[in-house]
Amino acid sequence: MITGLDHIVVLIEDIQAATTAYETLLGRKPSWKNADDGAERVLFTLDNMTLELMAPSGNSVAADRIRNVIKIWGEGLASICFATNDVAKMHRRLERVALKPDPIVEVSNTDALSGASLHWKRTRAATELTRGVRMFFLELAAERPRSVATADSPVLGLDHVVISTEDPERSAALYGARLGLDMALDRTHQEWGQLMFFRCGDLIVEVVKRPVAGGDAVHDKLWGLSWRVADIDAARERLLAAGVQVSEPRAGRKPGTRVMSLYSGTCGIHTLVLERTAKTEV
Repeated sequence: MITGLDHIVVLIEDIQAATTAYETLLGRKPSWKNADDGAERVLFTLDNMTLELMAPSGNSVAADRIRNVIKIWGEGLASICFATNDVAKMHRRLERVALKPDPIVEVSNTDALSGASLHWKRTRAATELTRGVRMFFLELAAERPRSVATADSPVLGLDHVVISTEDPERSAALYGARLGLDMALDRTHQEWGQLMFFRCGDLIVEVVKRPVAGGDAVHDKLWGLSWRVADIDAARERLLAAGVQVSEPRAGRKPGTRVMSLYSGTCGIHTLVLERTAKTEV
């Protein structure tokens, strides 16, 4: 029923600074801009998902609610939205697995850049039942326009989104049994902790329990993103030239990959850039 990852929302205070940062990181232009309901939004749509930057705009209850969330939790990853080709059927499943979905709503949005409109239907699972991760489910009426590359070696798409947990058994039950994502890997490593990979379209939802005790056993957390590129060395040179602090490339945890860490230019989000050096299955 879940066909992929539709988008991830990043809450920030300065929409212009965040847009500039992600234009540099992704090597792409925004594909959509919109302001309504107390929020200003900038979207970057890649091959397999959309990154939505959201900042409070104006003086309203909705804008104050966003500001309050940022005040309490800080800027960064705020919610995840799964794609479905039948939101009514998805809604019935969420009800059956006791995730108490909101009523389905129809939404439309107009792009300030082109004047084009998009329409979709969506629902949301109860956050207290999704272990604290704000989780939406969306059926788009038509595809979003893609973000045009502005540099060599741009980001192609998302490779995986990382969710941190202190209760891997309950998280596995949520993403596997209740949401229906296919578990591709469950591995424990002395240094990394427990890693679980769930297929979601052509990317991975990675749920990780790190080998450091003392976290929140009830609430999981959207923790980080790993972006996919064709040539990690060329991408590194591009980011270094733009003033982004990056590590040297190294072998990834997944066989057949190389990765590098970004230390700036991510709006505070834990970020890797990944190159697939060989075809691998997970």
